[in-house]
Amino acid sequence: MTHELWGIRHDYVGAPLDPATCDPDPIVMVESWMRTAVDSGLTSPNAMTLATVDERGRPAARIVLLKELDARGFTFYTSYDSRKGRDIAAHAFGALVLFWEPLHRQVRVEGAIERVSAAESDAYFASRPRGSQIGAIASPQSAPIASRDELEARVAEVTRRVGDTAPPRPASWGGFRVVPDMIELWQGQPSRLHDRVRYRLVGGAWQRERLAP
Repeated sequence: MTHELWGIRHDYVGAPLDPATCDPDPIVMVESWMRTAVDSGLTSPNAMTLATVDERGRPAARIVLLKELDARGFTFYTSYDSRKGRDIAAHAFGALVLFWEPLHRQVRVEGAIERVSAAESDAYFASRPRGSQIGAIASPQSAPIASRDELEARVAEVTRRVGDTAPPRPASWGGFRVVPDMIELWQGQPSRLHDRVRYRLVGGAWQRERLAP
């Protein structure tokens, strides 16, 4: 298998990425790149890897969906009782990676993580499909369950209980916002001589620099 993996390679190519011509605000750059990814018709352009650390210092990573992007940061929604929620409660810092392989682009983000307001969580929960709302109430996310049948029974019970009413957002479910203090833009280039621009928040202002590939 190793030699098969050695042979998997292709060249990257993209428009040059230069710190001198990048917007002073990295969020503006990420929004522009996200817009390009969405317009390119990618299946899940908002899928991103979230890395957290638990109380023992052990890292964990998983894919979550970016649901809000603005000057405040990068917001996703989950169960506060999940593994990621417990990790964030122990260490309120994390890292994100967005990777758009067809565009040969990657965005890395690091920063503190905070809960969004209850009003923001309520608004997003209300916008979700009813099945997703019921699933969020029924599923004890990240906890062991005996079988698929148990999960479906829990869903059936919640469905029966809420009836035709709008399911209320459970207090254990809501949004987290990664407030960035580092954002790196990566644009693939031929011969692995990729363009990398790193933004760091220093004294409340963004500073940008080129990194070696």
